[in-house]
Amino acid sequence: MKQLMLGNTAIARGLYEAGVGVASSYPGTPSTEVTEEIAKYDEVYSEWAPNEKVAMEVAFGASLAGKRSFCGMKHVGLNVAADPLFTISYIGVNAGMVILVADDPGMHSSQNEQDSRHYAKASKVPMLEPSDSAECLEFAKLAFDISEEFDTPVFIKTCTRIAHSQSIVETGERVERPVKPYVKDIPKNVMMPGNARKKHPIVEKRMADLEAYAEKSPINRVEMGGTKLGIITSSTSYQYVKEVYGEEASILKLGMVWPLPTKMIKDFASKVEKVIVIEELDPFIEEFCNKIGVEVSGKELLPMIDEFSQNLIAKAMGKEACEGISIDENIPVRPPVMCAGCPHRGLFYTLSKNKCTVLGDIGCYTLGAVAPLNAMEVNACMGASISSIHGFNKALGEESEGKTVAVIGDSTFMHSGMTGLANVAYNQSNSTIVIVDNSITGMTGHQQNPLTGLNIKGDPAGHIDLEALCKAMGFNRVRVVDPYNLAETDKVLKEELAAKEPSVIISRRPCALLKYVKHNPPIKCNPDKCKSCKSCMRLGCPAISMKNNKAHIDETLCVGCNVCKQLCAFDALEGNE
Repeated sequence: MKQLMLGNTAIARGLYEAGVGVASSYPGTPSTEVTEEIAKYDEVYSEWAPNEKVAMEVAFGASLAGKRSFCGMKHVGLNVAADPLFTISYIGVNAGMVILVADDPGMHSSQNEQDSRHYAKASKVPMLEPSDSAECLEFAKLAFDISEEFDTPVFIKTCTRIAHSQSIVETGERVERPVKPYVKDIPKNVMMPGNARKKHPIVEKRMADLEAYAEKSPINRVEMGGTKLGIITSSTSYQYVKEVYGEEASILKLGMVWPLPTKMIKDFASKVEKVIVIEELDPFIEEFCNKIGVEVSGKELLPMIDEFSQNLIAKAMGKEACEGISIDENIPVRPPVMCAGCPHRGLFYTLSKNKCTVLGDIGCYTLGAVAPLNAMEVNACMGASISSIHGFNKALGEESEGKTVAVIGDSTFMHSGMTGLANVAYNQSNSTIVIVDNSITGMTGHQQNPLTGLNIKGDPAGHIDLEALCKAMGFNRVRVVDPYNLAETDKVLKEELAAKEPSVIISRRPCALLKYVKHNPPIKCNPDKCKSCKSCMRLGCPAISMKNNKAHIDETLCVGCNVCKQLCAFDALEGNE
């Protein structure tokens, strides 16, 4: 049956049709929907793991046991999973194992713009790169075949545009795969030095065999057109090139971006007068071409940053770009902002009011860095806030201890905050850690995590007691506050900053967008009482604005959280008692 599908949905369908048995992932835009879609198939065991390292190890374990397996993550998640990746590459697989990694050129929802193709090369793992939804489905099925034929995990690499665009796919039926028997094989599976030394030559031979496969595989194809210009490309760049050039240029379209087909590239270059490599981010293919002696152009014409587009490529290549539609109206910029009623707002207002130095983390609460709160000062990667405050306070001592706070979300804490918290407890820095528990993994679209008590399907699951966990890790001071209560939050924050030992504050209030959260009626502003002091505006709530020099509450946005009422000295904000 033919239908429109998102790239992520098509990958999930391909995995399903290929007979995947176990799927374990950690949510991360733009990869999240793949696992959400797999979870809709009852034939597949699916889960959210605490982090990407765990997800990859779960997928490896399932492969070892004889079931086809999958794990998915965004590009920065692959950093977390890199430790098992490199050794799993040496061990190989039993049943097929597929790893999805989704890059984010343009950094729509990421803290860096890294190119995951380097991981394929470094870990000696083949990587497929689809260019539309149809290839997403096809490559997902093919990846398992390659995995089992060559005894290797296989990467599928996408990017934001492939993951979140739609094109026509033709679906098929699921093929159930018998469980491959597990056989005890210590030399293959135990990577102690003596065994690993023997495996490395096998891995190198595997890469040579995979390159030979890449030379003849139809997922790498030549589309001959004009011979004055040859373009080597892949992924979304292939779609842009086709729109800009049509049959005017010849194209080598690469579906396997590691290992690359040396002979095919040389043969293609010999048939055209000039070769240009068009690829987003790093000059990965370009540098390979230069290494094998094929003269190409690339990054001297095209940028190493941000996404490409048809017009960007056309302009870079000296062709006429299509004119876009412009609007004469002066539309104001709409910066990202916490939602109306977001429980993080009251906490960050309190931190800002107390002039705290805030070391932050990855999540919705990263928006605590933007105006008007401007409260978060540092943000590096998942879990870094807790480890960083420990180092910060060890370096400065009393100079920073009473005014510095680490802020981390509930899901991020389970992902990679626990080891940092163990370090604070073990090496005893006088640090205050705030865990903002909004009862969900919010930034990626409301996925469950080990603190919610529900699994990926919304069914009851194991539930970790956060307070008990922190106490078990060695914290004597564990406090819980409601961030909607500014006075309580302020009091507890001051007390814990003044304490002379490590402490944890849990700022607990469910995300305002959760379906089960019952909101109060919206607040109203009494214009006769409003003195236009704009104190309520310091919250940065999108439901509050100034109209006719008076505070105005947008009743379609206000959830009646009452936080703004606590800032009004004139009782102008009324209702909702």
